[in-house]
Amino acid sequence: MTMKILFNLFLMLYAATPIVSLSENPTNFSKTNCEEGSGETGSGFGIGFGLVLDFGLYRSTCPEAESIVYSWVETAVSQDPRMAASLLRLHFHDCFVNAKGLVGEKTAPPNLNSLRGFEVIDSIKSDLESVCPETVSCADILAMAARDSVVVSGGPNWEVEVGRKDSRTASKQAATTSLPSPNSTVPTLISTFQNLGLSQTDMVALSGGHTLGKARCTSFTARLQPLQTGQPANHGENLEFLESLQQLCSTVDPAAAITQLDLVTPSTFDNQYYVNLISGEGLLPSDQALAVQDPGTRAIVETYAADQSVFFQDFKTAMVKMGAITGGGSDGEIRRNCRAIN
Repeated sequence: MTMKILFNLFLMLYAATPIVSLSENPTNFSKTNCEEGSGETGSGFGIGFGLVLDFGLYRSTCPEAESIVYSWVETAVSQDPRMAASLLRLHFHDCFVNAKGLVGEKTAPPNLNSLRGFEVIDSIKSDLESVCPETVSCADILAMAARDSVVVSGGPNWEVEVGRKDSRTASKQAATTSLPSPNSTVPTLISTFQNLGLSQTDMVALSGGHTLGKARCTSFTARLQPLQTGQPANHGENLEFLESLQQLCSTVDPAAAITQLDLVTPSTFDNQYYVNLISGEGLLPSDQALAVQDPGTRAIVETYAADQSVFFQDFKTAMVKMGAITGGGSDGEIRRNCRAIN
């Protein structure tokens, strides 16, 4: 993952270079291009190959674009509330990986059997192609769908910069090495985000995307070590919460068992994630680490837990930055089908 500007993410939990493919080969669902911004120019970020992201690009070229995206997202989330987290995660993974090559990312360890929402993106793209052929990129669809997923779940609204191109390349290796692990320490998280031009505040705000969604037992087994080894609990750990997780994961196949990232308000985008961290109820090790491993991230967590409006504002800022991530690379395209290059 190369650094250029950027924001940056979710989620943990969330270019001008081609977007990486989220599929097994270039004919499947391929990654789009979230990496196209490279410095502010006017109202947007400059793109690696001479494009400029703009807040109002489709008002004249495809005025129905935003309403079409919103309608599909609203329907999908109403039918399956978990879809909000899935669409948000797609955008994060799209932006965080800077790829070269043609080996799809869908089978990379961070993505394998966990990414969802492709069918929703397919439906949106099909509708858009019928009214505005070869106009709205798949990368822009992901960015708008992520925003709308937050909105329909009760979170903040923001204007999405558009004008991205879709990548002609993909990299399974880049997806494996660029995306944060659920066991990441705070220093690792800070370094990963800073390598993309992201601040510590951006990282903590984007991690708040984990107020939505679910995780498998295999992604948080490290949280159960005090119970499994008899070691004393670390400061800030909630043993009752850990015991409930252990019970869940011991009754079924850990690879199949899943639980909510936020047990209190699982389908609502709010600041409960940070309240949970303070009480020792962060699900992923990398989430709970924000509240116990570093006084700087702890202070941000406490601020967001106390004032949801501050979290919402910082999250919106970070999402816009993430959507403007930049790398280098060849010119992209506007795909007619998000699962295949033209």
